[in-house]
Amino acid sequence: MSQRQRADSEGSLGPDDEVMPYSDDETDDELDASSEGEGGEPGEVEPGAPQPPVDTRSNLGWRVKTNDRAYHQRPEFQRKVFLCIKKSKYSGNGIKTYKYNALTFIPLNLFEQFKRAANLYFLALLILQIIPAITTLPWYTTLVPLVLVLSITAIKDLVDDLARHRMDKEINNRKTEVLLDGGFQETKWMDMQVGDVVRLKKNDFVPADILVLSSSNPNSLCYVETAELDGETNLKFKMGLKITDEKLQQENQLADLDAIIESEEPNNRLDKFTGTMLWSGESYPVDLDNMLLRGCKIRNTDTCHGLVIFAGADTKIMRNGGKTRFKRTTIDILMNYMVYSIFALLILVSLGLAIGHGFWYEQIGSRAWYLYDGNDQDSFYRGFLSFWGYIIVLNTMVPISLYVSVEVIRLGQSKFINWDLQMYYAEKDTPAKARTTTLNEQLGQIEYIFSDKTGTLTQNIMAFKKCNIGGKTYEKRFLVSYELYLVLQPVDFSWNMYADPKFEFMDHSLVACIRSKQDHEMLEFFKLLSLCHTVMVEHKEGELVYQAASPDEGALVTAARNFGFVFLNRTQDTITIKEMDHEATYEMLALLDFNSDRKRMSIILKFPDGRIRLYCKGADTVIYERLSSNSLHQETTQTSLDIFANETLRTLCLCYKDISQVEWDEWARKHKAASIATRDRDAALDQVYEQIENDLLLIGATAIEDKLQDGVPETIANLAKADIKIWVLTGDKKETAENIGYSCQLLTDSMKIHYGEDVNEKLRVRQALRRNVAPTFGSKKKPPEPFFTEPGKNALIITGGWLNEILYEKKKKRRRLRLRRLGRRALPTSPGDGQPINDFEKEMRQVDFVDMACECEAVICCRVTPKQKANVVTLVKKYKKAVTLSIGDGANDVNMIKTADIGVGISGQEGMQAVMSSDYAFAQFRYLERLLLVHGRWSYIRMCKFLRYFFFKNFAFTLVHFWFSFYNGFSAQVAYEDWFITLYNVCYSSLPVLLVGLMDQDVNDKLCLKFPKLYLPGQKGALFNFKKFFISLFHGIFTSLIIFYIPYGAFLQTMGQDGEAPSDYQSFAVVTASSLIITVNLQISLETSYWTFVNCFAVLCSMAIYFGIMFDIHSAGIHVIFPSYFTFTGTASNALRQPYLWLTIILTVGISLLPVICIQFLSKTIWPSVGDKVQRNRKKYEMEAEEEKRQPAFQRGGRSRRSGYAFSHSRGYADLISSGRSIRRRPTAQAVLHDSIREVSREGENI
Repeated sequence: MSQRQRADSEGSLGPDDEVMPYSDDETDDELDASSEGEGGEPGEVEPGAPQPPVDTRSNLGWRVKTNDRAYHQRPEFQRKVFLCIKKSKYSGNGIKTYKYNALTFIPLNLFEQFKRAANLYFLALLILQIIPAITTLPWYTTLVPLVLVLSITAIKDLVDDLARHRMDKEINNRKTEVLLDGGFQETKWMDMQVGDVVRLKKNDFVPADILVLSSSNPNSLCYVETAELDGETNLKFKMGLKITDEKLQQENQLADLDAIIESEEPNNRLDKFTGTMLWSGESYPVDLDNMLLRGCKIRNTDTCHGLVIFAGADTKIMRNGGKTRFKRTTIDILMNYMVYSIFALLILVSLGLAIGHGFWYEQIGSRAWYLYDGNDQDSFYRGFLSFWGYIIVLNTMVPISLYVSVEVIRLGQSKFINWDLQMYYAEKDTPAKARTTTLNEQLGQIEYIFSDKTGTLTQNIMAFKKCNIGGKTYEKRFLVSYELYLVLQPVDFSWNMYADPKFEFMDHSLVACIRSKQDHEMLEFFKLLSLCHTVMVEHKEGELVYQAASPDEGALVTAARNFGFVFLNRTQDTITIKEMDHEATYEMLALLDFNSDRKRMSIILKFPDGRIRLYCKGADTVIYERLSSNSLHQETTQTSLDIFANETLRTLCLCYKDISQVEWDEWARKHKAASIATRDRDAALDQVYEQIENDLLLIGATAIEDKLQDGVPETIANLAKADIKIWVLTGDKKETAENIGYSCQLLTDSMKIHYGEDVNEKLRVRQALRRNVAPTFGSKKKPPEPFFTEPGKNALIITGGWLNEILYEKKKKRRRLRLRRLGRRALPTSPGDGQPINDFEKEMRQVDFVDMACECEAVICCRVTPKQKANVVTLVKKYKKAVTLSIGDGANDVNMIKTADIGVGISGQEGMQAVMSSDYAFAQFRYLERLLLVHGRWSYIRMCKFLRYFFFKNFAFTLVHFWFSFYNGFSAQVAYEDWFITLYNVCYSSLPVLLVGLMDQDVNDKLCLKFPKLYLPGQKGALFNFKKFFISLFHGIFTSLIIFYIPYGAFLQTMGQDGEAPSDYQSFAVVTASSLIITVNLQISLETSYWTFVNCFAVLCSMAIYFGIMFDIHSAGIHVIFPSYFTFTGTASNALRQPYLWLTIILTVGISLLPVICIQFLSKTIWPSVGDKVQRNRKKYEMEAEEEKRQPAFQRGGRSRRSGYAFSHSRGYADLISSGRSIRRRPTAQAVLHDSIREVSREGENI
């Protein structure tokens, strides 16, 4: 794979790959305002001339006054809420996620439930049944099921809302200290207000967005853990202003504080804050480095004082959550359309039968004296009443119990996910959790997965694995072979009192060489690691606490510590280390910090003997360009780097250079001049750094492993076999994201990778071709030709800047406005400049991008904002109509999680914001495979089977009334007893199908994982669609025909054993009902794939319940008590003692089921599906699965060249170190260290 050089951003219109793009919170007005004064306006000050002061407060509309709650209630800060009711625009700090309270639960819940068309339909039906003129069924036949459905749904909603109440109460009742009445008082979070001064202590959660005023650390430094925001447990630092640090340390000083903070309005920008502090007539700028965001946790800071700027719903973490979306499954939507279709069919059938009744009455009914009912009504009016009568009679075509049955099945499936021990993470005692019960079957239809990287795919833990020193590689050694995984015992570091017990290294020869002190290059190698870094150290209770700018730096310094070179202390201009058996202090002359353009960092030190040396570490691509021609071991080190890179390890090259005093003096003058430059200071410093970082001598290279979570490569490989595409959306750097892509096998060496500039060019060409063709703005037809015509697999890696560039987002508009005002580019007015002509062209550009991305085997979007993550998910949902799943672990993933059809949160970490917004949660990425391929597939198959059968049994049940109407003058008379109609779906046929919906499985979980192709029918929606619906309809029509006409034929000219004809209406109703119950219960038996005792019991029990209840309600005793409600006295006992009728029932059942048995046999024999084939050979596969041992999916050995550089942080702590602000005064006597030395790393990349 060829190396791509990023174009210099200076003068380039291409976006900077390393910069996080702006979010979409900026309005067009803000974009225009932000560009004003940038050039091109009359009277503009020439470059280089003194700049007039600019009032930057005009756009700062948020004003906060300290220690003055009444100030924020002023009329100018009021906003209209409803009619004339106003309230303060400043939110309180309480949060509310619940929906109901004690007064609103019943009315609101009923209102929400009756928004469902089916519930509203049955309410209208109940009202119709109360009207005597049209009712054909008692009112209780509808009321009982309706009340049951509403009650079960209401109880479920109540339980869910009580859980939200408990969570809100827990958070709102957390305690913190607030400055009130001149002293700090313990106050609940929900009682805090904007402008309050708060005191936070170590390990406290930050309750609101707070401006740091002072802390117990030097210069008011405050260390925070941002696990709630981004899932990272590495520490980040914030600091107070110099003026507040000096004057606001005491309680009385804080109580007397009278300052106003003017800042930007609340927004979701996690990476930006702009404000000004007005105090004592002076203005002090405030930015993100001075802010503690809600959800962070105070670490390594005893006390911290701050001022509440944003509270509650205005905080950035709450603003970043995105809009809560009501999620519905594809089956839900399809089911609603089918119910609407049944409504239409019901109306048409009722209308036809009503017309039939009108004609029948006109021709026959009005002329038969014995049919006169005493009502003088014409045929039209009677037809009208008959229409509503049939609406009532045939209402069971839309089964009210369908919805409650679906909810019960989903609840059961959710419990199975919660109880799955194979998704339980014992290390952190974290089970899987289905946080919603309405989306289970959607898990079986996923086509695209959008995953975060840090904390989701990786553990965010770096481990020092290998190194090359003086051309020789030191690494893990094997006794026999790689395949047998037989490794040596780890190196024993007990000789080193400072060694980290968690550190492991396998090559004993490296320790032996170091301890012998014979190899000078090896000693320099580890001396460089202990000196060339920006790690800060604290002495706390006899321990060393490291604060590293990235996990990489922490891993390297820890490795040096274990091998005998221990970083002990630093001041503003010195570094102290312990070199094996003695301490040495080096004078730090200059620190040339890392940044994304330089890809290296250097330190210039003065040794105790007076020598001056530069140590440098960085990416191989930049180090090799600066090596001296006399540098040794370049080829052997390069070979090792290639091997390291192909093993997906993160690599750095180490080198040094001796500097003479004269050379140093000359360079120091240039450095000083550049460091005080007023314009382009960073560019000037980079130029000076280039002058000293040359003619370097190579020492060696390091290889660090960014640890993936267990099973990530295998999970991704198996999901890919199921035709599920995985996209990685991360805020990390491009190099880091690409490296992880190779580690988890999302990317392979055989793939051709396309970057932002390639993608932009291909889309521009496609757009130009479309313009050259006759425009058809009404057509959105996808161009037939693919974007990648060359053979082979493709992958796309695109940064947030290029994403905005490609999709014409506001970042591009900002740049166009700026460049236009600077006169570097004309206003785009013609199609030739590559800009969209109209909204249709912009939409087509988005369609093209999605089509191109979907042609790729892998897509990685890096340096993207939370808003962009959600936008990418939206594009795929919108233009591919695909079912999507998002998985993440931090607050920066919440928007993406809420946007996708399914949201999954990684739990078990301290950051729980993603989990609280998710639909499903578990502790490890690898559990996603089981969630989709096992639980998702089973849930989908069960739900589809349940729905197909449910529609069938209700059509078979209801349409018997239709055939009966041809023989009763279309009079809306029912074919069954009233109580049978009431209890059919509730008692007689519900239990077997519920158990199928809960427990059925065609193959077991092991085979589901072994054959991912079994997942494909769900993605295609093959098991439940309109075709399957109409098959169920015609099956129901056929069964209803058999159930009606065979007993009807048997009852014609029939004589019983006692000489009486059992051909009365009531006996006929019993026979048809009995035939129906036996048929539908045996039909579900044919559909059942996984038989247990419970299934068998349910089928037999359902039929037994039917006969038991029927004999009871046909008894004389109950008729005596309720004569008007139970009218079939003695019918069952009289009819079912006739052998002839039992033969009729058997014949009816046999003819109904015979075609089904034949079709199932032929389909599984002649046209078997993948599932049928696996099921047929199930025992064989199960035996193979027990015998075979799972081989690791990850294989090493590709030898194509690519850089393994992926140093994961941006700028380090160099500014803090050189300024001395972060350094404690050195104690007179150095504290004695105990055995335990711990390291706390800090991730430098902050969204």
